[in-house]
Amino acid sequence: MTSDFSTVEAQGIKVTLDLRVGHIRALVIETDGRTLEPLHTAPWVDDPAITADESIPPNLRYLSGDFFCAPFGASDVEPAPPHGWTANSRWQPLGTTTGSDGVTARYRLEKKVMGATVEKTFTLRDGHPFLYETHTFIGGAGALPVANHAIVRFPTVGRLSFSAKAFAETPATAPEPDPLRGRSRLAYPAHSDDPTHLPLADGTIADLTRYPIAGRHEDLVMLVEAPGHGLGWIAAQRPEQGDLFISLKNPADYPVTILWYSNGGRDYAPWNGRHIGALGIEEGRIYSGYGHRAAIEPNPLNRAGIPTALALEPQGRAEVRNVIGGLPLPAGAGPVSEARAEAGRLRLAFDAGTSLEVPFDDRFLRRE
Repeated sequence: MTSDFSTVEAQGIKVTLDLRVGHIRALVIETDGRTLEPLHTAPWVDDPAITADESIPPNLRYLSGDFFCAPFGASDVEPAPPHGWTANSRWQPLGTTTGSDGVTARYRLEKKVMGATVEKTFTLRDGHPFLYETHTFIGGAGALPVANHAIVRFPTVGRLSFSAKAFAETPATAPEPDPLRGRSRLAYPAHSDDPTHLPLADGTIADLTRYPIAGRHEDLVMLVEAPGHGLGWIAAQRPEQGDLFISLKNPADYPVTILWYSNGGRDYAPWNGRHIGALGIEEGRIYSGYGHRAAIEPNPLNRAGIPTALALEPQGRAEVRNVIGGLPLPAGAGPVSEARAEAGRLRLAFDAGTSLEVPFDDRFLRRE
């Protein structure tokens, strides 16, 4: 019988992929004698009452860690569950290559997406606290919104820092508008040029650099990268755990970040009010949460020159890349003020004047 999980590891880092749906079940980083595990797993992934319920999309039954969405959101062009077959169906291992400084594992989605074969490549490098991810479409026709969908676990309070954003915006409709099913707290629609000043439905203000922003809620907000910089990033600090999760991208690949707040705001299965302390950090080439059709049709973002879909190459390849990882949080560091990648290192500067520097393949996101 084929195993449902594939584990790959290099010195100081290990990743486990749930092959049933392409979700990362665990990302484990060993550093300075500590074990960091910043990613979230839904509390029902081993509950037979949920996993056997075929009325629930596989993406939700096995919700965990990080996964690739193609398309992101509603699959309203080609039939598929929400977030596409890449997040809802089986991946086959293609093999692992071990090199002098780490390991690379490749996987192929069993189903086609828009006629394309989809491959996932994980690269781990010895001593690097990062997972380097590549998703490649071979052939196919048309275009679709794509995103990497990491979920960070916040047992208590946290802080977010990120690269410069042009604006923050909520969709036209709240994720949970029916009070008999759940609740959302942000105002919909809402727009702000300042991510520390986004309106809540009750007239007060949410600061997106703080976690949580409200109690028992389900909310979605889009952050759009400001132009003029080559590295997009977001750092999710967990002070009580003494660590931070970091997501890194080339804004040319992923010009948008979605923050998905899932903190006890849904009362129906499989959520049942128990999905708390989860923050989706979703790097995308998308148009908010509106789904496939809205992303490929004219919309406010692509009219402004911000790509909202990835064009497939019928006779070639199209790919996107991103990096996720975990780092120890220096005591009293304060927010991250800058992230800089160069000369094989990633350097984080903090408001308190401290800094942190770790090995990093700065060529990966530049495709060198």
